[in-house]
Amino acid sequence: MPHTDTAAVRGIKFVSIPTRDQDRALAFWTEKLGLTVATDQQFDDKQRWIELRIPGADTRLVLFTTNGSEALIGQFAPMSFWSDDVDATYQQLVDAGVEVLGPPKKAEWGSSLLFKDPDGTTFHIGSR
Repeated sequence: MPHTDTAAVRGIKFVSIPTRDQDRALAFWTEKLGLTVATDQQFDDKQRWIELRIPGADTRLVLFTTNGSEALIGQFAPMSFWSDDVDATYQQLVDAGVEVLGPPKKAEWGSSLLFKDPDGTTFHIGSR
């Protein structure tokens, strides 16, 4: 492959979040975290393909559990969200009734917090 100034990989299209109940997960991510639906259509006889938009971001979240990935439900998510103001995000999550695992932690690089979705999956939010 010849060298160019453009990387072969240009971004992350979506991140899949395994879930037990797509309707419950959809309500959580849209009503409590403010994401919007980009796609919601039947995928097979068991699941829908649900893509959610994060306001101002190109990457989408997909509420879908691939066959054989059921054990990932309720685990620590191998991804990290970012926020311009982690303290304000903390308060928004608390006010929305999201299970937040303590107030933001401060470090030399910035602030961060952890929260859980209805399936018990733990997510990280950090400052940019």
